[in-house]
Amino acid sequence: MADPEVLISAADIAARVDALAAQIAPLVDDDTVAVCLLTGGLWFAADLTRALSRHGRNLLFDALWIASYGDEMATSGRVLLRAGLQRPVEGRSVLIIDDVMDSGLSLREAVRLLQDAGAARVLTCCFARKPWPEPRETVCDFVAWEAPARFLAGYGMDVAGRYRGSPDVLALD
Repeated sequence: MADPEVLISAADIAARVDALAAQIAPLVDDDTVAVCLLTGGLWFAADLTRALSRHGRNLLFDALWIASYGDEMATSGRVLLRAGLQRPVEGRSVLIIDDVMDSGLSLREAVRLLQDAGAARVLTCCFARKPWPEPRETVCDFVAWEAPARFLAGYGMDVAGRYRGSPDVLALD
């Protein structure tokens, strides 16, 4: 594996998250449930929900623990639900927050789970969206950064559990 290359700095990340919160704030209210996709989405979800609070929106919070990568550098093509919601979403708007959209499998499964749980409206938000060779079945409503087709780590993204804590987004290919 090559030495990490910084693709986007912590300062640029903060600016993009705040700009995204400004776009989202008019479309949500304090009864909206922010649903973080664990584990990678945790860093972005923390920053985004704080930014939304600065924009006058204090969302409820929950998480889904789903995985399609495990410790590999490519998706398994299957999504595993490791832990479900703790808060009811029936009749509420939901904002799914994820770190990166590759194939869209995890996001599609999260949308399905929340619709099945009775969410009135499901919005999706990803920090990074990578190019994909085929059209995705699920679109991301809000994207902070159009990422290159590289293996990303940092800011919640990892390689077998490493680099998640980096404040910058790194390329490791």
